[in-house]
Amino acid sequence: MSDTTAEAPAAPAPVRGGPEGATDRLRSPRTYAVLIGSLLLLVLPFYLDRFWLQAGLFAMAAAIGAIGLNMLTGATGQLSMGHAFFLAVGAYGYCVLAGESSTENGHTLTGLGLPTWLAAILAVLLAGAAGGIFSPIAGRLRGAYLGIATLALIFIGQHVLFNAGSLTGGYNGRAVPPLSVFGFTFDDSELVVAAVPFGSSEKLWYAGLLALLLSALFARGVLRGRPGRAMNAIRDHRIAAGVMGVPVSRYRAGVFVLSSMYAGLAGVLLALVFQRTVPEYFGMILSLEYLAMIVIGGLGSVAGAVIGAAFVSLLPQVFTHYSDSLPLVSAPGTGGLAPGEASRYLYGAAVVAVVLFLPGGLARLGLARTKKPAAPERSAPPKNAAASKNAAAPKNPGEKS
Repeated sequence: MSDTTAEAPAAPAPVRGGPEGATDRLRSPRTYAVLIGSLLLLVLPFYLDRFWLQAGLFAMAAAIGAIGLNMLTGATGQLSMGHAFFLAVGAYGYCVLAGESSTENGHTLTGLGLPTWLAAILAVLLAGAAGGIFSPIAGRLRGAYLGIATLALIFIGQHVLFNAGSLTGGYNGRAVPPLSVFGFTFDDSELVVAAVPFGSSEKLWYAGLLALLLSALFARGVLRGRPGRAMNAIRDHRIAAGVMGVPVSRYRAGVFVLSSMYAGLAGVLLALVFQRTVPEYFGMILSLEYLAMIVIGGLGSVAGAVIGAAFVSLLPQVFTHYSDSLPLVSAPGTGGLAPGEASRYLYGAAVVAVVLFLPGGLARLGLARTKKPAAPERSAPPKNAAASKNAAAPKNPGEKS
């Protein structure tokens, strides 16, 4: 009889969601980078001056708005050119709801005088309601057709902002009431923490961080769950998504409303940082900047929206601050290339470079550096190769077993 040898059972592979997988994730360089970055963001108000704190707050507000647009354009494939309109709804909605009736620059301003924390929430809901009014159109149009339709929102919004003086203050805008939560006011009244005086920028820094964190976590949960899979299916092939049972029009309309609410929250934060709303700011250029943010950072990615928002919003601030030291860039009003124009040229070139050479955006570039390709598993040879060969070889017809 032929000899047979029992093969030893293979060791079980580690479970990805088990303790070993969790330990590996905690020890990964990405986790350490997130922890260090979080600690750095928490201590920055103790060391930075007001200029850089305001620049950081602009980046936080832009990141919130870019996350909402990325869910609409990057994840669902719906082009929107009217994102600035919903930022204006959030900013001016907060001013009207929280402000008091007064006379300013020849305009009798209307204000409801609500508590500022309640006015902020209602302003976000108001932006969502404005998106809900437009959502039937967003649910039926796609691509360039939706982009042209949302472009009309910019023209309508600009006309209303400049002419509804009792609500917006006209060309000069209106003042923004400071946010107050449970008796704590985010204004310039001095608050000393660890021998460091905290003004409005330092106080708003932590409110902006909290708003950005909650917005990013919610968007990440949406994109990684069942709604996110449905949105990606609509983006990749809407007919196939409809055949599989995905309500395409309903999802498109719902994501448009959600994106409008994100824009409304970004508008409220921008108004609190600016301390004055100006109609000219919420124009076509702002919508184009938000599209540049999500393309440069990475379409369909929460991290990409944050990275792109930081790149696009901080670049003009850096050029303005260092205009004396940078070549070809001059201070505003002195002739030559202004910092704002130089920054638009630069991130315009960045959009072209990303589309041609890095379709996944800057977020995919960082992800590719952190991820290492797994080594292919090699099957172990049998312990007794000769026995296996003899067992597999056919026997002679005259041979007895």
